[in-house]
Amino acid sequence: MTRMSSDASHAPHASEAPETPDTSPAVSSPISSAASRPSQAADTSSASGASDAPGASGGPAGRLRPAAGGSGALPSPVVRTVGEAEFAEWVRAKKTGFLNPPVVPEEEVAVRLRTFEPDRTWGAFDGGRCVATYQTFAQEVTAVGGAAVPASAVSGVTVSPTHRRRGLLRRMMAEGLADARERGDVLASLIAAEYPIYGRYGFGPATWSTVWEVDLLRAGLDRRWSGPSDGGRIDLVDGAAVRAFGPGLHDRVRALRHGMVSRSARVWERSTGVDPHPSDGWKEPFYAAYRSAAGEVEGYVAYSADGKWDDAKQPVNTVVVHELLAASPDAEQALWRYVCAIDWVTRVRSGHRAPDDLLPLLLPDPRAARVLTHADMLWLRILDVPRALEARTYAVPGVLVLEVRDAAGFAGGRFRLDASPEGASCTPTTASADLVADVAELAALSWGTSRRSGWRRWAGWRRPAPGRRPRPTCCFGRHGARGARTSSERPPRPGGGRCGRPRPGGGRCGRPGTAVAAASG
Repeated sequence: MTRMSSDASHAPHASEAPETPDTSPAVSSPISSAASRPSQAADTSSASGASDAPGASGGPAGRLRPAAGGSGALPSPVVRTVGEAEFAEWVRAKKTGFLNPPVVPEEEVAVRLRTFEPDRTWGAFDGGRCVATYQTFAQEVTAVGGAAVPASAVSGVTVSPTHRRRGLLRRMMAEGLADARERGDVLASLIAAEYPIYGRYGFGPATWSTVWEVDLLRAGLDRRWSGPSDGGRIDLVDGAAVRAFGPGLHDRVRALRHGMVSRSARVWERSTGVDPHPSDGWKEPFYAAYRSAAGEVEGYVAYSADGKWDDAKQPVNTVVVHELLAASPDAEQALWRYVCAIDWVTRVRSGHRAPDDLLPLLLPDPRAARVLTHADMLWLRILDVPRALEARTYAVPGVLVLEVRDAAGFAGGRFRLDASPEGASCTPTTASADLVADVAELAALSWGTSRRSGWRRWAGWRRPAPGRRPRPTCCFGRHGARGARTSSERPPRPGGGRCGRPRPGGGRCGRPGTAVAAASG
């Protein structure tokens, strides 16, 4: 199944994919743990018929329709969009696929209908019963360099256990991707509950997420810290205040880091307790906002505590950060110091963060930050190669003839990429290819998350002609790419010094990791 979450910090578990554009916690901000959740992305689980091979997916020219059953074959369910009268049945099927109780109260249907889009919601129906689900919503994904790229976020993908291995996921995926291509989306995005499912449909892992747990008893921080020393201040606020300043703050941050996703107003409402789904189990968190000396909100953190004491009557509370979003290094450092200095707290869990997050380096003893999770987050599927490659920035000039292979027929072809720090053009060509790559591998490479030094060992990249020397790093290297953390946003490296390579727009290169993004619609 696929799950969509609005941010990395609020990503849903594998058992639930929010239809409402919401998850960082895409972690929703690359600077924060949920890059981006409360951001959102697609989420799929094994119940989704993950083993259905794409086969002849039909491509944009012809969407797959139910095949007539042969002699003795079971009748094929009909894949089609869902009407409002069938929505409760669709929700029941989705819950079944995610192993949630298949009960759909009327009040839950009413809340979910607020974001229901009939033309972007598909189901497979066997008679009057829905046995598979799939939906999408509009989203923007930040490219390397800060450009917002239109995408179709995939969510709520399930196949009931009674109807697995019948090609239902393949058929729904073909419908959804064809619809996105016709609508003009450059990408499709999702967060996968299981890693092996979506590569076969052209998706590649574009961003990664890391969760740390900080042992405050050994971190070396001054627990008497009482506030920022830069003239700023931290105030506790409520959800209404977050809904007021959050969207503008998030837009500032997502322009800085590639891999972050946009969020709708509904995402902000759900992440702050306005009409949550009855199945969400909503509990009000604490919110703290950082204001600069000029009074501008430059960051905020949402967190909760477990309230535990040991047998010796000593507090052993753990704070869980749901999202920490910061538009300046002062705000980021101050908010982490605030969370780590709360009385009675002995451990802090960071929530989903970008792998290059500053948290460990802010501690006198970085080893006090233990990695709990490091895994793929946002998966991308390129639907328009020229627009995808032209949207990002490039550190140095380079020319690359790239042959893209796409079994589904949406984005395949041979293209010439002329890239420079001033801009790029990507056009079809008949010239000999320097490199041949699958569309899924291109998504991971072009979004800046694959290692430049390891591309030769990547089985998917092939040299089609003897004697040619493909050099993808001249185009896809991350050094100098805007969208990486700027030099002003990170402390000096241990031992001193920074990378001295120039970057477009000024500054110097930061580390390559992107936000943990989710598709927040």
